[in-house]
Amino acid sequence: MGTWVVIPVKPPAGAKTRLAGALSAPEREDLVRTMLAHVVSEVRQSRVDKLLILGPSRLGLPENVPLLADPGTGLNPALQSVLPQIEANRLIVLHADLPGITSAEIDLLADAPEGVIAIGPDRHGKGTNALSLPLPHAKDFTFAFGPDSYAKHVAEANRLGIEIRTIRSAGLERDVDEPEDLADAARMTGSPE
Repeated sequence: MGTWVVIPVKPPAGAKTRLAGALSAPEREDLVRTMLAHVVSEVRQSRVDKLLILGPSRLGLPENVPLLADPGTGLNPALQSVLPQIEANRLIVLHADLPGITSAEIDLLADAPEGVIAIGPDRHGKGTNALSLPLPHAKDFTFAFGPDSYAKHVAEANRLGIEIRTIRSAGLERDVDEPEDLADAARMTGSPE
């Protein structure tokens, strides 16, 4: 059954609005697509068995990338709706705004020991950029992406009695949400570093 990765995506027009002061709408859309393409490329080079996109569209990715329908009720309910459909030993939820992620970092998430949840927090230690769930151990896991998601996901693992491993690495920690984060995506925006 192996390891599956789900990458949730928003429509490009509604993505990265906090970058509006630094990038125009077309520039933000280009950045979203470029970061997603990078993450997908690294997943394909990793030891993951299957890649799925969760959202309203593939954002320009090829048709051979499976698309899971987003019920449009928010990220956490969308992921909850997907969890019962996963036929794998491990599910990795990986955000698409990680311009420096590598296949080796994805392999760290995939290679978490059986029965262990691996969490990749953001650089501030507050958000969750990657979550690796062992199945069926975490079949009842409740997703809590949003403010303070790292602490909430740790609490959820504790509630379920599942051991946690925190994976800290540059590629996993550096997501792009605020204008000051754009330096991490400079090669993707054409901006000087």
